[in-house]
Amino acid sequence: MAFELEVRPNLRPYEGVILVNSDATEDQQKALFTKNRDIIEKQFGGTVKHLDTWGKRNLANPIEKAKRAIYFHTTFEANPQAIAELERTMRINDNVLRFMHTRLDEETNLDTYLENFKKALSESAAREREREAKFQARKAAQGSRGPRRDDEGGGGRGGFRRDGGGFGGGRGGEGEDMGGDDGDDGAEG
Repeated sequence: MAFELEVRPNLRPYEGVILVNSDATEDQQKALFTKNRDIIEKQFGGTVKHLDTWGKRNLANPIEKAKRAIYFHTTFEANPQAIAELERTMRINDNVLRFMHTRLDEETNLDTYLENFKKALSESAAREREREAKFQARKAAQGSRGPRRDDEGGGGRGGFRRDGGGFGGGRGGEGEDMGGDDGDDGAEG
């Protein structure tokens, strides 16, 4: 009795985030992702599930003097060798500023993962909008009351006070040297 082994590709789920130079043309971006799709699907037998753009965003720290980048998010199934080839080609490409591929859990359904991911993004954006609205409301409420006492200059913590209290504030008790002649309030005039 002969056994036939079914040879299946060792496909694993991955997620990728790619930062592309903001000066890259749309044709250059399409060429990059067409090449990536060919590597995943044609060379290694994987499948690209989705590719999404998050648009141009400011970078926290400049990368090669670039202050903005176009962010892309993708999910796909591929062999581990495909990841090595993808990263090799992205290192060569001058338009790619940064990239990161993350291997997901084996049992991860990419469609469900993507739905949960988008839901989490929208919830995060809603929380951020809510925080911003509260901040603007507080700012408007403060503006209607006028400037705070420590905004007028001289007042506040740890600064020099007009009453000669120095750091820490308050008037000195008996026996403390206030730094001045008798009868002087500590201010020069």
